Amino acid sequence: MSKKNKISIYDVVPKRGRHLLSEEQEDGLVRLIIPRFTNNFMRHLLERMGRDSNIHITLEEHGSAIWRLIDGKRTVKDIIENLNEHFNNEENYEYRIIKYIMTLRQQQIIVYATPPTENNITQ
Repeated sequence: MSKKNKISIYDVVPKRGRHLLSEEQEDGLVRLIIPRFTNNFMRHLLERMGRDSNIHITLEEHGSAIWRLIDGKRTVKDIIENLNEHFNNEENYEYRIIKYIMTLRQQQIIVYATPPTENNITQ
């Protein structure tokens, strides 16, 4: 792949996955609600068995701050700039945000609104 086809991770626009919900908790942290199954039959079966048909994940403080800025409009660069004060200019905070966003993507919690693939993203 040629260099001009590469897209910088800073230019990627992360977008929340349509299959999940999120809610703000009283303590200010974000809680993700992810369906265990998309099939309604399986969801109903779990509920009849008394099991929750969703997975609940509470994000920690930094993860919640990043999540709030993932809106399908802001680039990774915008998110990093917005969180400068939140991270108090900690060493490597940019890398931590990038790594977190890439992990959310790998776990299929977010998608990239722009069409980059894993092969054409540079850091």
